[in-house]
Amino acid sequence: MGLNPVVHPADIDETELANESPEALVKRLALEKAQSVAPLHPEALVIGSDTTVVLDGRVLGKPASKTEASAMLRRLSGCTHRVLTSIALIHAMTERSVVDVEVTEVTFDELTDPQIDRYVEGGSPMDKAGAYGIQDDQGAFFVRRIEGDFYTVMGLPLNALYRLAHTHFSDLVSD
Repeated sequence: MGLNPVVHPADIDETELANESPEALVKRLALEKAQSVAPLHPEALVIGSDTTVVLDGRVLGKPASKTEASAMLRRLSGCTHRVLTSIALIHAMTERSVVDVEVTEVTFDELTDPQIDRYVEGGSPMDKAGAYGIQDDQGAFFVRRIEGDFYTVMGLPLNALYRLAHTHFSDLVSD
């Protein structure tokens, strides 16, 4: 897209959950991330993103402990859940912004306790919504099926990013 990405972590509190839908939550967090970085790079197209996992209407964020990670994986075992990833794009110089959310359904195999224990002990689940990463060496083995965009589950839906950038910021990106 003609972008030269630079990673600049946002300094926001992702643990405060307002009384909001999962869709509103990821949109708010993606926008807050982009808004916190945009003033530092006013000429850049700033991308903020946030991902969460939703099972039976309940948000499964990043686990706070190995015990919580194991419990999340046990709840996901054999079930279909939704992964929501929001993208916020901001160009501070022109005061333009857009936020959107993508949803993908993921179905897990039945997981055994040894599988869960091995994965959790490896440390990978600790910084991931729902305690797994589809792109991980072992996390990928849990996934039986996805319906939607793989990159939404990974945390940055590239097709949605491309569409949003070309629709709202065509003067800043190339084909």
